[in-house]
Amino acid sequence: MPEFHYRGRDNQGALVNGEIEANSEAAAADMLLRRSIIPLEVSKKKQQQSVSLSDLLVKKVSLDELLIFTRQMYSLTKSGIPILRAIRGLADNSHSPQMKAALESIHEQLTAGKPLSAAMNKHSDVFNNLYVSMVHVGENTGKLDEVFLQLSSYIEREQETRRQIKSATRYPILVVVAIAIALVILNIFVIPKFAEMFSKFGAELPLPTRILIGTSDFFVSFWPLMLLSVVLGVFGVRYWLKTEKGRYKWDYRKIRMPIVGSIIERSTLSRFCRSFAMMLRAGLPMTQSLSLVADAVDNAYMHDRIVGIRRQIEGGDSVLRSANQSELFTPLVLQMIAVGEETGNIDGLLDDAAGFYERETDFDLQNLTAKIEPILIGFVAIIVLILALGIYLPMWDMLQAVKGG
Repeated sequence: MPEFHYRGRDNQGALVNGEIEANSEAAAADMLLRRSIIPLEVSKKKQQQSVSLSDLLVKKVSLDELLIFTRQMYSLTKSGIPILRAIRGLADNSHSPQMKAALESIHEQLTAGKPLSAAMNKHSDVFNNLYVSMVHVGENTGKLDEVFLQLSSYIEREQETRRQIKSATRYPILVVVAIAIALVILNIFVIPKFAEMFSKFGAELPLPTRILIGTSDFFVSFWPLMLLSVVLGVFGVRYWLKTEKGRYKWDYRKIRMPIVGSIIERSTLSRFCRSFAMMLRAGLPMTQSLSLVADAVDNAYMHDRIVGIRRQIEGGDSVLRSANQSELFTPLVLQMIAVGEETGNIDGLLDDAAGFYERETDFDLQNLTAKIEPILIGFVAIIVLILALGIYLPMWDMLQAVKGG
């Protein structure tokens, strides 16, 4: 659980400061108020960045496994089966080692008297802050089965969006991989044969051919070093993305990428609207909901913008003005938020906004292949042209020399 530095005044008016564990800044402020401390400043304690090899290789619980667990919990809680027995049964039947270990740990904590949300909070690699907070709301309201139903619907929509993105990008990725493999085979096995044949004639080779032969010689001589560089590069990038600075820069850049950036941005905003609506419908305060949803969007850049919205609302601004100043939303969605704020139905209007973003994302994903295809065709054409010029130009010159002789 994150730690926060706080500064405030106790019931005697004395200035106090210290550290406290909580899910978010808003949750930390609520805990301080319950301790009769008026918070003046609450800030997240910065953790030292230490990424181990196990962190890079660890396999997280998939959305499929989490969805199955959530559906099963909905069915069991709706049937009136005690939570302790339900968790024990699911742990015994789980096929995922990580999920099984998490559920066994949760069962032990439940046996010791801890609530389900607190036990789940110990396993952030399986259950994120939004999931834990929703379960906490369900425990306090006695509607745990409804919460699991809402969570299963949310995970299903998230799963469908990811499936569409994978489907749209599968063809371009396969083409790029095939091109890379073909280039490696050509440079290591094919071009050296032509280079050996050309060297026997002793003629001056054209520039494209010299470039091809030089590239081939580099591949043949340094392929172990190139392979090692690729492996180290992959692990280096993964390490960089695990750091706070690297994650923030990458999340900012990926929504600014041509063609796919707008799709990623709209998909993330759809997740934000759905999550925010779900939290408000569950009865959580708006500021606390924003803190939790900021983590749910899984984008460090947008996380900071959403936290900015929360701080403006805490400072007395309206939801519409705060959302407008964040520069995250389109004018149409801002109108929806304005109407929702006026009518008191902001969760319903956020669902409509999420639907709007999802429809735009679906349309763009359906046309993504059509947009990328001409770029790939042009790229392949350039490679084929270079190979053709490099191989056939000297052969043409030699043919002309033979005819002239």
